[in-house]
Amino acid sequence: MQPGHLLLIEDHRDIAEMVYEHFERRGYAVDYAGDGLTGLHLAVCNAYDVILLDLMLPGMDGIDLCEKLRKEARCTTPILMLTARDTVQDKIGGLNAGADDYLVKPFDIQELEARVRALIRRHRSEVSPGLLQVGDLTLDLATLRVERSGVSLELTPTALKILKMLMNASPRLVTREEIEREVWGETLPDSDTLRSHLYNLRKVIDKPFAKSMLVTVQSLGYRLIDPDAEAPANRP
Repeated sequence: MQPGHLLLIEDHRDIAEMVYEHFERRGYAVDYAGDGLTGLHLAVCNAYDVILLDLMLPGMDGIDLCEKLRKEARCTTPILMLTARDTVQDKIGGLNAGADDYLVKPFDIQELEARVRALIRRHRSEVSPGLLQVGDLTLDLATLRVERSGVSLELTPTALKILKMLMNASPRLVTREEIEREVWGETLPDSDTLRSHLYNLRKVIDKPFAKSMLVTVQSLGYRLIDPDAEAPANRP
């Protein structure tokens, strides 16, 4: 895989220099911002393969920056958050804001590189032309546009990956292990990460609508169903 173009937004000079030098030695192009406002400007004005985003930043914190990129700039670049905060709520907050992955400081630089490479593979993956449809939910594989009942839905790249997998399998159950292998490859996240992404996915595709499509099968996995086609007796 060809090295990518990264944006590093980090105000801690020692960490920034370590990350910058590591990836530059491996052939990556790295742009750097030491505060949130500069990082936002670079992220909007340039194309990147991955954004490495610190949570605590001067000018604008990582949560606000991430939300602005996703909601206002419609940026689909994968975002990996770097932070010293390690509680479940902190991780959920970052993923809710639109991050695709989360790495707690202090981290191993080799693990960071492995996660970056996994995000780049997903971001560059080619999609076949066509349309996936389950009930009134559609995913255009050419444009990655998601709609339900004619309403356009905004999803993070990771949520799109999970949704595509569930739609392809529907109504078959997809196990947690299958989703984790497909999305993260060999570098598996902690147990809260997948749960948080699925929570966000459910919030977008189900919460605003009268009938739910994403079904959790306890201790096994997840299914995406057409609620108007599946008999209630068959639902877990």
